[in-house]
Amino acid sequence: MIAPQIYVTFPGTAREALCFYAAVFGGELSLHTYEDFGRTDGPPHAIAHGVLKGAVALMGSDAAAGENSVRSEGVRLSLLGAAEPGVLHEWFDKLAVGGRVVDDLAPKPWGASDGQVVDRFGLHWLIGYEPETD
Repeated sequence: MIAPQIYVTFPGTAREALCFYAAVFGGELSLHTYEDFGRTDGPPHAIAHGVLKGAVALMGSDAAAGENSVRSEGVRLSLLGAAEPGVLHEWFDKLAVGGRVVDDLAPKPWGASDGQVVDRFGLHWLIGYEPETD
């Protein structure tokens, strides 16, 4: 299945953010600087392209001169059913460090468990799972 890929433009915090997401989700992180790519439209050691491959895939870079950085309104990155409940709770807790819990990851009246958190880099996550059936 082809699906959209998440690519975030950060305001000079791409290295810190992508390392944070690698610590949360695990996986393999590769970072390339503007200097690596021969680009002159940003600081040489800023991130021109970063890729996190693993259970959660994410790409990002630092904003180039004149380019806007991430502002997220009305968008949630959904990890509904993306892993076992214990793993989802772990991810939720790690994303909440330095961020803001919008809605605790807990059972809801409709039977599923879900919650929302805005991490310290401004990304809004929806994380949850259906109850186990026997």
